[in-house]
Amino acid sequence: MKARVTVTLKTGVLDPQGKAIEGALKSLGIEGVGSVRQGKVFDLELTTADREAAEAVLKDACEKLLANTVIENYRIEIQG
Repeated sequence: MKARVTVTLKTGVLDPQGKAIEGALKSLGIEGVGSVRQGKVFDLELTTADREAAEAVLKDACEKLLANTVIENYRIEIQG
């Protein structure tokens, strides 16, 4: 079973890397981008076929390692 975890900064948390990307896009002449927020994507392959067990494992991984839940949100998508 495959899964994707997307981690993004919570609304209101400053995103200096997003601001740097935004500035770089403007300096490259790329128009029409109002703002940029960056995040992380993790693609995982799980050994379980049980969807509930997979969600529990992924939530545990996010809470303990993949996301800093003080400043980040995460979204879990199980594929298949």
